[in-house]
Amino acid sequence: MNSLRRRLFILLVVASGVIWVAAVIWISSWSRFEVQHVLDTRLQEAARMVHSLVSSSDIDAARKNGTFASVDYDKQLSCQIWSLDGDLMARSSGAPDESIALNEDGFGDREVNGEAWRVYTIIDPEKGVRVVVGDRVGLRDRLVRDLIAGLLIPAALVLPVFGFLIWFSLGRGLRPLNRMAGDITARDAEDMRAIDAEDAPSEVRPLVDALNGLFGKVDAARRHERELTAFAAHELKTPLAGLRMQAQVARAAKDDAMRDQALRQILVSVDRTDRLVRQLLTLARLEAGSEKLSREPVIIGEVLRDVIAGLTKGGNTTIDPALDQLSAKTNAETLHLILRNLQENAVQHAGSNGAVHWRMTPEGNGLAIEDNGPGVREEDLELLTRRFYRGHDNKASGTGLGLTIAAMAAKRLGASLTFENMADGQGFRVSVEPL
Repeated sequence: MNSLRRRLFILLVVASGVIWVAAVIWISSWSRFEVQHVLDTRLQEAARMVHSLVSSSDIDAARKNGTFASVDYDKQLSCQIWSLDGDLMARSSGAPDESIALNEDGFGDREVNGEAWRVYTIIDPEKGVRVVVGDRVGLRDRLVRDLIAGLLIPAALVLPVFGFLIWFSLGRGLRPLNRMAGDITARDAEDMRAIDAEDAPSEVRPLVDALNGLFGKVDAARRHERELTAFAAHELKTPLAGLRMQAQVARAAKDDAMRDQALRQILVSVDRTDRLVRQLLTLARLEAGSEKLSREPVIIGEVLRDVIAGLTKGGNTTIDPALDQLSAKTNAETLHLILRNLQENAVQHAGSNGAVHWRMTPEGNGLAIEDNGPGVREEDLELLTRRFYRGHDNKASGTGLGLTIAAMAAKRLGASLTFENMADGQGFRVSVEPL
């Protein structure tokens, strides 16, 4: 399971570990430098103190006696006093017999009998002595290691406690998210209420807002499905009832004329049912369609003539010759669907003696269909693409899906429908642009 808490814990522990390692390296370097500085200062001060205690008379006495003195001194420091002639005048008990002195004043490193030394030398020509104080590098390194270990061991022991605190803090910090997850899990499939984001951390708020938006869309889609099912059942009920009634009439007819009339009504009901089912299937396909449409150059006038030729009721339809010159790179099948539904809608509402005219829009990047029907009330213009909407008077015999399908198909092509009544109050215009 891909746990957010575990991922954050690993990231924080790794980041803390990197910082800890960097701190260890810095502390080690800094501690080594500071310890070396302190020890060097001690060497320098010890050498100056010994030098201040040595007098010329002591040197002369040592030369006359021909012996050197062995003096108890700091066990960690070794001291030697040499004459400028190279004779050992005195040394501490821990100092080697070989010289650890340098040929110049100041600090330096020496190796005697395979052992490294850090020394400080003072050469005094007036007294005729060379004073050198040193300590073993091995002792220094051990002191540095002990000091660093004393600092780092407690820090290392704190790491598990620090990891536990990180894990515990992450659990507390993610608790609001866990509560929201539990709330969503406990819901049933119909519960599309918005998630309460009051206690949600600001980092999670975009996710909560996105989920609430998704819930709203799903809820709206379900309402649309219920409305579609209800309207489809209602619309299918009428032609199916008509089919049954006309079939009964045809069966009971006593003459051929009555039977023919009943059969013609059956065909009308079948056509209406066929159109409704076809439009419902088209609507479902458009709503579910998310694939990218292929596009190719098409001549708008040719597509229009193909649409009109395929309709049983073409009406009194004319086409502006300019549309034969209008070309668009679009999906021919989807454009055909738009134009067919607009043509059927215009013929339906223009009436049996109505006229329909197709022309290019003034901008030259779209086309418009005009009819000389009664038009639409201004307050109803925004409702024309609503499913099953058939006008305020509700006298139209269509299904109320034609303009809905045309609008959805146009949207898939990146176009839109514009509805307007003609300026003289007689007629209606639908524009499709841009193509």
